[in-house]
Amino acid sequence: MKKLVHEFELSPAQEAEVSECAASLGIAPTTARILYARGMDTREKMHAFLHPGAQHFLSPLLMKGMREAVELFTQARDEEWRVALFGDYDADGIGALAVLSRALREFGIEPYLYVPERSEGYGMSIAALDKIFDEFMPDLIVTVDCGISNAAEVAYAQEAGAYVIVTDHHELPETLPDCITINPKLADDYPYDNLCGAGVAFKLAEALLGERAMQFVDFAALSTVADSVPLLGENRDIVAEGLKRIEKHPRPAFAALLGKANEITAQTLAFTVAPRINAAGRMGDAHAALALFTTENEEAIALLAEKLNLYNAERQHACDELYAQAVARIRQEGAFEPVVMLAAENWNAGFVGIVAARIAEEFSRPALLFVRRGDMLRGSARSVEGVNIFEALRACSEYIEEFGGHSQAAGVNVRADQFDALKHALGEYIRTHYTRDDLASKIYVVGEGEDHARVARELSLLEPFGIGNRRPLFTMEAGRLDANPVKPLSPHLSMNAHGLDFMYFGGAKDLKFLRSDLKKTLVYEYNVSTFRGREYLKGFVRAVLPSGGGTASPEIFENTLLALRGPRVRADAGTEELDGYLAEKRAACAYGLCAVCYDVTSLAGFPSLAGLPADVFRLSSGNCENVVLVAPDPGCDLSGYRDVVFLDMPPANALKTGGAQIRVNGQLDGRKLLYRVTAEREALLSVFQALRTQGGRVSGETYAEAAKSCACLGFPTEQFIFALAVFEELGLISLKGGHLSVVRGKKTELSASALYQAVAALGEE
Repeated sequence: MKKLVHEFELSPAQEAEVSECAASLGIAPTTARILYARGMDTREKMHAFLHPGAQHFLSPLLMKGMREAVELFTQARDEEWRVALFGDYDADGIGALAVLSRALREFGIEPYLYVPERSEGYGMSIAALDKIFDEFMPDLIVTVDCGISNAAEVAYAQEAGAYVIVTDHHELPETLPDCITINPKLADDYPYDNLCGAGVAFKLAEALLGERAMQFVDFAALSTVADSVPLLGENRDIVAEGLKRIEKHPRPAFAALLGKANEITAQTLAFTVAPRINAAGRMGDAHAALALFTTENEEAIALLAEKLNLYNAERQHACDELYAQAVARIRQEGAFEPVVMLAAENWNAGFVGIVAARIAEEFSRPALLFVRRGDMLRGSARSVEGVNIFEALRACSEYIEEFGGHSQAAGVNVRADQFDALKHALGEYIRTHYTRDDLASKIYVVGEGEDHARVARELSLLEPFGIGNRRPLFTMEAGRLDANPVKPLSPHLSMNAHGLDFMYFGGAKDLKFLRSDLKKTLVYEYNVSTFRGREYLKGFVRAVLPSGGGTASPEIFENTLLALRGPRVRADAGTEELDGYLAEKRAACAYGLCAVCYDVTSLAGFPSLAGLPADVFRLSSGNCENVVLVAPDPGCDLSGYRDVVFLDMPPANALKTGGAQIRVNGQLDGRKLLYRVTAEREALLSVFQALRTQGGRVSGETYAEAAKSCACLGFPTEQFIFALAVFEELGLISLKGGHLSVVRGKKTELSASALYQAVAALGEE
């Protein structure tokens, strides 16, 4: 279950400062609180944040190596040197090449461009340098978005007779290249160190061209959102300025990739343009992306954009297949360590990074996926917000042949015979240096929404959203909700709560919980759209979490009843013994334990479970973290767990438990609700007669919904649901399509219903 975490808690003194800033700027207190908590703790900082742009750009000459680079470029231009640019195959590297190559042409240098394909590996290599010298014989080689970890390769190029300038943004290795090096992470007077590779190239363009470099800010903006660097400080200003340029004057390459996008935001670039640029490199044709960003021929641009669209479609399909294979492996091997590591020979090296990112998010821990090439494993690492994977890899470098990257992503090469040792070392490092809370699945929320329309409009001023400036999420407490699919068979839901209309994309999985009487917390973001001059405000639901309490739920009884269809289980322990067992399991590992109960009051007997997240009906997360599950849906998949403990005697085990160790408490009874029903023929006949005469009042896709739709036709809730389940099992009624229909003229015996027999047998125990 995802854990709700409040982004901030302000003291009374801080609240007073917030109120003063809000009044001064004319913004809502909620908006001011968000800004204050994100580091804008003065009126001036808030104003600057709300008005990002070029006016806040820092002087590039504050960056170490910048003046020396400008001098060397000036000499290269004046003496007509041959200049080669060496880039990277991802969206940041391609964007950086686009920025610097265009800037150098404006400056008076016509550069030779080299981008390696992914099969050549990341960064500079001797083989790539040999190609450049064979084809071009450069006097000066300039790296963009790479090179900081290539001290040996830089020395090789220098020995071959070329000057070298390294421009990069990745973490600094122990040994730096012996050349002019521009990297915001170097110790210097430049106050911002989170630029991406294209951001560094843009600052170099500024140093060379001054204001004329602004014509390339759109490339820098794209690379900034694509490379997952924080959208704060100068990155925010670059993206904001780039978005303005793309909105007003989109260059043909951007227009071709954006298609008919109605609105250009950071998310548009991140999820529409960047994946297509990256797809070219992942499909082994990074030159196609580079050509798109460096040509002015509109006919060629159209053809190249279409090629990238096709590459992206192929990439999506291939990634889905690789992801399915990886998850199947994880389920088979067990996800019980604080790091996920997998290797295979048939995976495409271009896709493992994307899939590793999906797995890191789903399993809420760092993930490393490798492709085997002979004795070597080449892979990508992706991490979660709280874990610096670069530092973890550096601490385990004795098992690694080569690695480079930053806190959230890295490229890693390791010998196949060191795979297990690296996995063990990384697991131990993360266990030692991070808490279980660092690896918990979290949802960061601002608090309860208020003054909806005003706050929703003002939040648009906080754009662009991304890493470091997440889109604010709000909470709302609710009981039973009238949630419905937006159209028949749609997985998307619409509903209204406390006067605000909501959309819940992909929310059909939570429909039963939403319609139940159990208390719940909606986590949502605001969305304001305009259609034909009219403004529409909605909340987009991002999660629905149980908040505890509420009246007895018919859905809980329904799940308890339908669990009778599973195989019977035997009790093997009592409450005290199981509480000790649970305490040992929790202490030993944060993953692999699922405690199940059908009567929520049973939890009081297990102090060992205090603080453990609890889900209702279904698991909200598939990451196998230790969890409590209340009244699970029949067929709920727990096969990824190592231990499944029934806290109270279940009706039967109707769950998919795979090879899990099953423990059952025989002292507490989770079947209490079932004792409220009778299997007497007369009682069931009374319900059936009522259905024949009043069936038009009954609607719903589940027995619980049908019961609530007609107030159980006056019968006790449990008895009515039991009767519906038996009658449908016997073929006497149908709830197909959400409406009750009674089958006329069919004769059968109650004993033909397995559910009836199970309840009757329960009454005889």
